[in-house]
Amino acid sequence: MSEDKAAESVEPAPAVPVSAPVPAEMNSIPNGKGHESGEETTAAPKTPPGETTEQSEDPEANLAESQEFLSNMEDKKTTRFTDFEGKTSFGMSVFNLGNAIMGSGILGLSYAMANTGVVLFLVLLTVVAVLSSYSIHLLLKSSGIVGIRAYEQLGQRAFGTPGKMAAGIAITLQNIGAMSSYLYIVKYEFPLVIQAFLGVDKPSGEWYLNGNYLVIMVSISVILPLALMKQLGYLGYTSGFSLTCMVFFLISVIYKKFHTPCPFLDFTFNSTASVTAVTNDTGYNPACIPKMVNLNSQTAYTIPILAFAFVCHPEVLPIYTELKNPTKQRMQHVSNISIVVMYTMYFLAALFGYLTFYGEVESELLHTYSRLDPYDTLILCVRLAVLTAVTLTVPIVLFPVRRAIQQLFFPNKTFYWPRHIAIAVTLLTLINMLVIFAPNILGIFGIIGATSAPCLIFIFPAVFYIRIVPEEEEPMRSTPKILAACFAGIGFLFMIMSLSFILIDWTSGSSKASSGH
Repeated sequence: MSEDKAAESVEPAPAVPVSAPVPAEMNSIPNGKGHESGEETTAAPKTPPGETTEQSEDPEANLAESQEFLSNMEDKKTTRFTDFEGKTSFGMSVFNLGNAIMGSGILGLSYAMANTGVVLFLVLLTVVAVLSSYSIHLLLKSSGIVGIRAYEQLGQRAFGTPGKMAAGIAITLQNIGAMSSYLYIVKYEFPLVIQAFLGVDKPSGEWYLNGNYLVIMVSISVILPLALMKQLGYLGYTSGFSLTCMVFFLISVIYKKFHTPCPFLDFTFNSTASVTAVTNDTGYNPACIPKMVNLNSQTAYTIPILAFAFVCHPEVLPIYTELKNPTKQRMQHVSNISIVVMYTMYFLAALFGYLTFYGEVESELLHTYSRLDPYDTLILCVRLAVLTAVTLTVPIVLFPVRRAIQQLFFPNKTFYWPRHIAIAVTLLTLINMLVIFAPNILGIFGIIGATSAPCLIFIFPAVFYIRIVPEEEEPMRSTPKILAACFAGIGFLFMIMSLSFILIDWTSGSSKASSGH
C-alpha cells in the first residue's frame, strides 16, 4: 500500500522540459572558484512562456504557474551566484578590503600635502576616493550581469583569451610589486628598530640585525601560514589587527603634533641655533604657517601618489566571492565603508604629519621623526606597528595573485591543497629572492606599477563594462558608457604621467615619484 501511495503522489507532478536550450556561454564560464567541465550550475528550472502543461486548465495549477512566473521574474532581477557560497561576514570583509587599501603609501601623504597645500590635497584625495568607488561599481555591475566574480573571467568575457591574459598578468605583476615593496620595508626597517630597542650603536654582524635573515624569518613564521589559509575570509582577524596598528600610528602622529615645537629641533644640530635662526620680529616663523594651496616643481609628482592611494581592485572580487549573502549593493557598501575609513585616516595622518614638520617633512614620514630623536620609544613602537601592518597585508595581496595563476593555468580545476600550497610557497620564495638578491629591482617594479595600477583601477573596469553590458540595456552613446569611456581616458592620462615622472627621475638620478603602495 505504501508503494501505491508513493506512486500516486509522484504521478501528478507536471512535466518539466529537459531539452530546453541553455546558452552555451553560461555553462562554459567558470565562476570564480571554477567548475569542472562536466559540472552544471544549479538554477531554478524555468518553463518557456510559450509552452503549457497538461494541467493548465486546473485553477490550482494556474495559480502555481503564476507564482512560479513571478518567482522567475524576481530571479532575473537578483543576481544569483552559484560558484561559491560565501561565509565571510560584512565586518570581516570591510577589514580585509580596508587592509588591502592601506599600504605603505600612507607614510608619503604628508609629503604630498606639503607639495600641494591642505585644500588642494583634500580636493585631490576626495576626487580619487570617488573615482575608486565608481571603479568598483563598474566591476560589480559587470560581474553581476554575467554572473562572474573573477577579474580574469571578466576579461575573457569582454575580449576573450587576450582580455583574460591581460587582467591576470596585470594583477600578478602589480601585487608581486606591492609584496616586494612591503618586504623591502621589513628588510631595511626591522633591523633598525631592533637595533634601537637594544641600544646597539654600531652593529658587529649580529645575525638578528641582518635584514636578509629577518625577512626570511618573517616570511616563514608569519606570512606563509596566513597565505596557506583556504579562504580569504579567515584573514579578517589579522586584517583587523593590521588596521589597529595603523590607528595606533595615526594617534601617535596626532599626539606628536602637540608635543613637537615648530621649528622642530633637529637631533643632529644645535637646538639653540635652530630656534634663534628662524624666528623673526613678529614672533611668527613663516615656515610654521600651513599653506592652503602650494604649487611647486614637486606638485605633479604627488598626483600619482594620490591616484594609487586606494588600490584594492584585485582584491574586490575575491572578497565579493566569499561575502555572506552576496549582492552588488552589499559589496558596494563594503567598498564604500572601507574607502571612507581609509580616506579619513589618510587625511588625518597627512594633515597632522604636515602640521608637525611643514616644509621639512620627508617623503617617508617616519624618517622625519627620527630626526627628532632616533631613540624615541613612542616612534620606535610606531615603526614596529607599521612593520606589523605591512607584514599582515602581504597574505591579503597574495590571494589575488594565486587566484590569477589558477585562472590562467588551471581554469576548470576545483580546489586542490597541494596546488594551493605550491603556488603560495613559490610566490613567497620568488619575492624573497628578489628582495635579497635584487635590491635594485624596485625601479623596474615602479615602471610595472605605473602601468598595471592604472589598468586595474581605471582602464580595465571601464572597458570591460563597455563590452560586457549589452547594448540593448545601455547603448554605446548612453550616459553610463560615455562616463566609463572618460574614466578609461583618465586611466591612460595617469599612466602617461606616472611613466613620465619615473623616467625623469631615472635621468636626473632622483627618486620622487612613487605609487600609493
